[in-house]
Amino acid sequence: MNKIVVGVIFGLVLGLLDGATAWFYPEVRPMITGILVGSSIKGMLVGILAGWYAYKVQSTAKGIVVGSVLGLLFAFLVALMQHDHYLEIMLPGFVVGAITGFLTQRMGTPANVKRT
Repeated sequence: MNKIVVGVIFGLVLGLLDGATAWFYPEVRPMITGILVGSSIKGMLVGILAGWYAYKVQSTAKGIVVGSVLGLLFAFLVALMQHDHYLEIMLPGFVVGAITGFLTQRMGTPANVKRT
C-alpha cells in the first residue's frame, strides 16, 4: 500500500475520532453529524498531503512537522469559520496532524521501492 493511501485511511479514522470528541460539548451536539463529516474530510486532506510528502521525503521528524503544520492550518481555517473555540479545535487538529505525519512516514511503500 502506498503512503498516500495510508494517509487517507489514517486521516479519515483519526479525523472521525477528532470530530467525535465534540460530543463532550453539549452546545454542539445538534451539529455532531456535520462536525463528524467535516472533521473526517479535514483528516483525509491532511492525510493525502502528509502521505504525498512522506512518499517524496523519507524523514520521520520532517513528516511529523509537516503533518502538525497541516493539521494546525486546516483546524485554524475551521476555527476561523466558527469564530470561537479556537483551542478546542486547533489543539486536536495539531495532534491528529502530527500522528498522521508520523504514521505516513513509518507505514506504506516509499517512492524508492520498486515492486517486482
